[in-house]
Amino acid sequence: MESSSKCLLTQVTQFWNLLDDLAESNPESYEKFIEQQLKEGKQLCATPEPQLCLQTRILKPKEKVLFINLCQWKRIPAPQSTTHPVPLRVGTPEDMSETSDVYTVIDVAYNPDVLQAAEKDQVKKDQLIRMAMKCIEEQFQFTLSHSYSVAKFRIKGSIQRMKQNLMGIQTDPTDLREKMRKELTLEQISSAVSNPDHFQLLLPKGEVSSKARCLIEEISSSETQVEMKEPAYELKTVADQNDKPLEIEIKVELPGIDSVSLCDLSVSEDDLLIEVSEKYRLHLNLPEFVDTEMTTAKFIKEKATLIVTMPLV
Repeated sequence: MESSSKCLLTQVTQFWNLLDDLAESNPESYEKFIEQQLKEGKQLCATPEPQLCLQTRILKPKEKVLFINLCQWKRIPAPQSTTHPVPLRVGTPEDMSETSDVYTVIDVAYNPDVLQAAEKDQVKKDQLIRMAMKCIEEQFQFTLSHSYSVAKFRIKGSIQRMKQNLMGIQTDPTDLREKMRKELTLEQISSAVSNPDHFQLLLPKGEVSSKARCLIEEISSSETQVEMKEPAYELKTVADQNDKPLEIEIKVELPGIDSVSLCDLSVSEDDLLIEVSEKYRLHLNLPEFVDTEMTTAKFIKEKATLIVTMPLV
């Protein structure tokens, strides 16, 4: 063991000596070498990014709605040629729920160049989708429906959940629940406001992450036993005079709620969650990425309506 460590130390020392010699004798080659190492290191540390979301159905072993998040990831190599297989990575299936609906989400990653080339060719795009579905069937012994549709949103669930799934980040379930379910309550913000039932607030940087947060993945069994009603809501995109989208506005009707302190609000860059204990629960995937730091909320007591305004990124 000691001999092995000494050998490794000798090799490292020799390597650094070679770099020093190269820097002195051929600065241009040295610079190119360092740039290449930095480039490869950056690629190794790259995280997956959402591209599009598909909706289909699992037919067997149990029928269920399936969302497939197609992602681009620089760590996935591109095929060596058009005749070689296309590499991909399939994440672990995760069951989620919105109100009483239960569905499964699976993340699939391709090299960015592969997906970008397919964007210009519908046949190639369909081939990649079919390939992902076939891999899911073979890997998890699922039988999928042959039909699918492209969702209006780019990703189902949060970006953070997708990254953890594909990158294999292990976190203690209790810590994960406490960390990801630590939501901003309107009561925390309104405590310093003289009229907490009719106010406008700016969500502070420290309370809302600019990265998408998993809002629905970790729910305790006691929460799922209580059937919470989805409130009526209206979502609209506000545009300027040139029809350029500026912000997303959501109006949520909460009959029977007369105080803002009963509402819990969580906002991430691509989804929103509103909960009123044992009464209402609304989770929405936003059609565009929003600026969480500039998001504001207003509760109108007379109409029992919560208005959330989210500027677009």
